[in-house]
Amino acid sequence: MEQFIFITLIIASILSLTFIIERGLALRWTHVIPPAVEQAQESCKTLGQIDNLRAVCQSHPSPLSNLLLTAANHLDRPREETIDALQTRARKEVVRLERGLVLLEIVTGIAPLLGLVGTVMGLIKLFGAMSSATGDQGKFAEGISVALNATLMGLIIAIPSLVAWSYYNKKVETLTVEMETHCDEFIRRQYRQMEH
Repeated sequence: MEQFIFITLIIASILSLTFIIERGLALRWTHVIPPAVEQAQESCKTLGQIDNLRAVCQSHPSPLSNLLLTAANHLDRPREETIDALQTRARKEVVRLERGLVLLEIVTGIAPLLGLVGTVMGLIKLFGAMSSATGDQGKFAEGISVALNATLMGLIIAIPSLVAWSYYNKKVETLTVEMETHCDEFIRRQYRQMEH
């Protein structure tokens, strides 16, 4: 049973490390909001410049590009429909940005609990060694070792996972607000042009 707990903790640590690295790469600012797309959106002042924005968005695929393309493709519809389409697409993009964060949250929760189970098992072994008349010192030391190692391993896995989960959640929130700001500016500017 002890091996099962330690193997489970090792698997949890590998999964956690994998998603920490993967999300770190996927949530880079320039990957989500490429400077070229940002600049193209800011310089798209008239309806005639939308084709240039589309070209830049298509050549720099990103969550912001997907949102701006959705907005640009719905400009021939009423503003409310464009905003609805954009909100639907934004939800999809946020779900993609949050991918893997739930795994980090789960690892953060279960790693200390698995460590606690290992601790309890170590204590059971410890008390088993103490209950015998001879009081086998080797089993006593082994019980303490299992208890402490399991707890330590659970915490070593949980703490970085919690830090990464918190950091990435905040980063997704910040990126979402920034993308929303760019899309809002784009829609306001384009509909203002159409009204004049």
